[in-house]
Amino acid sequence: MPHNSERTAPAKTSRLSAFLNSDLAWSYRHSPVTIIASIVAATLILMAAAAPWIAPYNPFNPATLNLMDGFTPPNSKSMSGNYFLLGSDSQGRDVLSTIMYGSRVSLFVGISATLLAMVMGVGLGLVAGYAGGLADTIIMRVADVQLSFPAILIALLVFGIARGLIPPNQQEGAAVWVLIIAIGLANWAQFARTVRGATMVERQKDYVAAARILGVNPFLILLRHVLPNVMGPVLVIGTIGLALAIIEEATLSYLGVGVPPTQPSLGTLIRIGQQFLFSGEWWILFFPAITLVALALSVNLLGDWLRDALNPRLR
Repeated sequence: MPHNSERTAPAKTSRLSAFLNSDLAWSYRHSPVTIIASIVAATLILMAAAAPWIAPYNPFNPATLNLMDGFTPPNSKSMSGNYFLLGSDSQGRDVLSTIMYGSRVSLFVGISATLLAMVMGVGLGLVAGYAGGLADTIIMRVADVQLSFPAILIALLVFGIARGLIPPNQQEGAAVWVLIIAIGLANWAQFARTVRGATMVERQKDYVAAARILGVNPFLILLRHVLPNVMGPVLVIGTIGLALAIIEEATLSYLGVGVPPTQPSLGTLIRIGQQFLFSGEWWILFFPAITLVALALSVNLLGDWLRDALNPRLR
């Protein structure tokens, strides 16, 4: 009698082969732009995740900084003999290392804010689309009002209110979480509108009617039956929303209302580098800016591909 491992191995192989032969995998293999974008995004994400282990220096440890290393051009050694591939800034911090550590903050804020917006938007969209009536009206009117304002202004408003409620001695430590909440609250409406429309379609189908007749709790109907069938558009919006959240975080940090200088993101590094652009130290601004563009563009291209690949009308 075959062992359990022998029975499960063919099942895993068949699932893997089914995925490799799926329309999604075929679309990915035949899209060079998507392959390049995924390689760029994966490289930047891995560099950020492994920054404490692979970064040449720890740029935010004051004990390791040397002012003699300041303003060292790219691919050269400083007066103290240290080598900097992408140059150093005014305080002698290695630009490559600051980009790695700054990308960690930008990605953490972007991913966390997108997840917060997704959870809020999906939850409210399910309630609005399934319950209808007064709940639908209230949720959608709030979403309409929010969508009439730029997301960055809403994030600034939320950030300002939160900073006013938090004691001054705790503001620096809570800045990252305040930024996540601000960006998340500014972007939930797009998820809610999409999920509401998909839920209104799903609730008319036979499997939902059968669950109602059987007396299944409405919460379980939404969680087990409706939610899995509306997640396709949500994943597409979430991927594109991640790129927008990273840009919004960089914008807020560039304006000086984002993360503190002690744990800077790419936006903070760009703001710092902008001060030295016209004095000849172009690399302090250029490399963080090109990293931000590459990260946001690659994630955005992946979102565009996922939207087209999951659209049955384009198959």
